[in-house]
Amino acid sequence: MENNEKIMLTAADVAEILQIKPSRAYSIIRQMNAKLTKKGKLVLRGRVNRRYFEEKISI
Repeated sequence: MENNEKIMLTAADVAEILQIKPSRAYSIIRQMNAKLTKKGKLVLRGRVNRRYFEEKISI
């Protein structure tokens, strides 16, 4: 992987991007991962796919 962008974001990353507390970031990640699971995607607890996150928050 040449570029240094992470594929998965952690709660700390989400909290920093959205300027929220880490506990709220975990809640947002859980909600996003629940939607991804319903679509049949593999998810990692406490992390969210960067592209999906950016798409959902309209970055």
